Amino acid sequence: MKSIPLKHKYQIPVSQLVLGCMRLGGSWDQSPLTAEHYKQGHEAVEAALEIGINMFDHADIYAAGKAERVFGQVLKDRPGLREQIFIQSKCGIRFQESPDKPHRFDFSAAHILHSVDGILERLSTPYIDFLLLHRPDPLVDPEEVASAFHQLKQAGKVRWFGVSNMSQGQIRLLQSSCDEPIVVNQLEMSLLKNGFIEQGIHVNQEAARDNVFPEGTLEFCRMENIQLQSWGPLAQGLYSGASLEDKPEPIKQTAKLVQQLAEQKNTTPEAIVLAWLTTHPAGIQPVIGTVNPDRIRACKDAATLRLTREEWYLLYISQRGRNLP
Repeated sequence: MKSIPLKHKYQIPVSQLVLGCMRLGGSWDQSPLTAEHYKQGHEAVEAALEIGINMFDHADIYAAGKAERVFGQVLKDRPGLREQIFIQSKCGIRFQESPDKPHRFDFSAAHILHSVDGILERLSTPYIDFLLLHRPDPLVDPEEVASAFHQLKQAGKVRWFGVSNMSQGQIRLLQSSCDEPIVVNQLEMSLLKNGFIEQGIHVNQEAARDNVFPEGTLEFCRMENIQLQSWGPLAQGLYSGASLEDKPEPIKQTAKLVQQLAEQKNTTPEAIVLAWLTTHPAGIQPVIGTVNPDRIRACKDAATLRLTREEWYLLYISQRGRNLP
């Protein structure tokens, strides 16, 4: 199992692939959990463990907290598993609770501390390995975040801290007050959402104006040893079996190329799509969003498969639908 250095002296033996648990627990409402939901949780975790995954990604909002409850039951039913895996969860998104309480982001110390207590209760664990701040809060006070992180670390509730969907400037602001280092940044990155590559390719190009990926963030995270994680790495299965009706021609052509490479390398389309990320020298950790056991197993080779430079560029240029500048 690959050991990925997350920050300075830390050598945390997390797997190259992470299982995202967003789809556990069914609908995102208060409907009750069923035996089928728990069965699905067990099957997804078992499939992940079979292919060497030892890290699991959550958030307090997933399925209105039910995703964490399902996973917590899996931990109860499998004594000893908690000590063998790494659990990551996120907080900071608050959905509308009443007309005077809108959908908002909340990095207040009170909310972070309250959220973590709820996460631990639902997961049936005394601690989580990683806590990520989910989406940037415009009203963030970095000293409040620092206070919350310090309290959580001192209480043994969280081992490491990170962020999701943040630019280098936003991370720098947090780090200016936090003694605890930011060790993870989770961003949308995939063969489809390739803005993290386009941002660098389009330096001094007009096309750079249309790129939403935060400039310099990839390079900043690499220099600061902040582990880059990718959400949505399989691009909703567009290159590995999803319907391509009415999809743009570059997606259709790239799906064919993915299939060809999979056949040449005796692997799966899922592994090829993920290998496009893991081949990048930034050491990206794909967070797989499926809980289908067969599809999880189909990702196995991505942990070790690396594309040649030519194969990587073939996929990239095929998806962008035009040659390089």
